[in-house]
Amino acid sequence: MSGTAEDATDATTKRQRRGNTRQRIQDVALELFAEQGYEKTSLREIAERLDVTKAALYYHFKTKEDILVGLSQDLQRPIDELIEWAGTQPRTLDTKREILRRYSVALADVAPLFRFMQENQAAVRELSVGESFKDRMIRLIDTIKEPDAALTDQVRCTSALFTMHAGMFALRDVEGDPEEKRQAVLEVAIDLVTQAHAGAQSPGKPPKSS
Repeated sequence: MSGTAEDATDATTKRQRRGNTRQRIQDVALELFAEQGYEKTSLREIAERLDVTKAALYYHFKTKEDILVGLSQDLQRPIDELIEWAGTQPRTLDTKREILRRYSVALADVAPLFRFMQENQAAVRELSVGESFKDRMIRLIDTIKEPDAALTDQVRCTSALFTMHAGMFALRDVEGDPEEKRQAVLEVAIDLVTQAHAGAQSPGKPPKSS
């Protein structure tokens, strides 16, 4: 019995070590991607900064895209969970506001990754993660947009999410508390969705001009 327990402990330790190594590779790769761009970063440079051999790196990731896919899961996972949660809730304004709040937190939690994706849009768009992120954005927009919404209200809902994206990027170098900046961007996004929701509740009324 003791031998079995020791084997189990060894197996757990090895899994943890592999997990830690994968995380270190992803962290260092993201640093390099952010510093010099995805396309200009090589696996050799990632291995050198980690002070490991390329063979050791290949054990975990065969290509740069594999690393990026692993990184993107940190953003995709909360989005998938949010979309699933939204599907169980009534399509009320409170639900839509909560969707935006939760998405704002998810973006803040992976800010370095999202900044990289914003700065390397051309490269990311050509990779599988780009298409995957686009699909998730479409599904997420559907959670805050009414199916029969007027075109202006569809634009408002789409703009709400991209306001959160652009706000995180544009306000990066603006002085101020990061949390206050996040809340300001969130407030604008909520205002857009609130207007869209009001329009959906009163389809006979023309949208109000600002």
